[in-house]
Amino acid sequence: MNPPHFLNTQDWSRVDLDALLHQAAQFRLSPLGSQLSGKSIALLFFNPSMRTRTSFELGAHQLSGKAIVLAPGKDAWPIEFETGAVMDGDAEEHIAEVARVLSRYVDMIGVRAFPKFRDWSEDRQDRVLQSFARYATVPVINMETITHPCQELAHIMALQQHFGTTDLRGRKYVLTWTYHPKPLNTAVANSALTIATRYGMDVTLLCPTPEYALDDRYMELARRNAEDTGGSFRMTHAIDEAYEGAHVVYAKSWGAIPYFGRWEEEKPIRDAHRHFIVDEAKMARTDGAVFSHCLPLRRNVKATDAVMDSTACIAIDEAENRLHVQKAIMAALAGS
Repeated sequence: MNPPHFLNTQDWSRVDLDALLHQAAQFRLSPLGSQLSGKSIALLFFNPSMRTRTSFELGAHQLSGKAIVLAPGKDAWPIEFETGAVMDGDAEEHIAEVARVLSRYVDMIGVRAFPKFRDWSEDRQDRVLQSFARYATVPVINMETITHPCQELAHIMALQQHFGTTDLRGRKYVLTWTYHPKPLNTAVANSALTIATRYGMDVTLLCPTPEYALDDRYMELARRNAEDTGGSFRMTHAIDEAYEGAHVVYAKSWGAIPYFGRWEEEKPIRDAHRHFIVDEAKMARTDGAVFSHCLPLRRNVKATDAVMDSTACIAIDEAENRLHVQKAIMAALAGS
């Protein structure tokens, strides 16, 4: 029997997600516990991290557990993920052994592995995460790959705190693309789109051109979620229209999927839309909207100092909530 994993919030029922958020709220009030006493988690970072590593490692400690942090290819052997590979390259061991050996040592495995940004048809398979889930005999947690489910819960928790209710239906939610000098992962945008529609908000995806639409998988999930919850979903390229009357503005930059592996061709389009920055004028069009971002954020590129330093910004609250929701996830999986 396969163990339960936390790979994507879409795999979990609303009842179970709400239970995680409730437990996270309890951890916010009372941080220490023994839910992970005698338990351990291996945290594998294929990419850099600050908030994710700190919050997972500290969270395990606060629940009386032990976290082992590994960076494959740096302080651990590089890993091969291709089935049937002739391993005569850089990789020293196969995921089939790595996941099963770690499963003998620890009670959970966390994985952070970004796309390679060369071929989206390859990246969208989420091979690293899915391979761990396939071979591990303990629960696997997605610490960000092509989605970021832990960030999703931290985001929703911050919105519930701000509005003083767990019911977010009827809120006008704007997920806006912003400029960045480099093409970035679509993970947080994918996750924001799916969780906002999952919680019944009226969601607008604001992006410069049709090329910046997200992968069809997540666009379709958003449409289906909106139908199921009574919310709505649409995409627009009109800045003023999108911001008008909004209650939530969530900013993120991402690279255009049609240009994967051809980023020099995409760059002129990206450079021409620096005006998508979240500033005071845009926020003034909203209905007193709250602003947030997953962080890290380049000030005065993605959002102005005035927006980041305003009382409307809840990005720090959202970042704090990473600690609480991840403790709730670990506790739930450890008790399963």
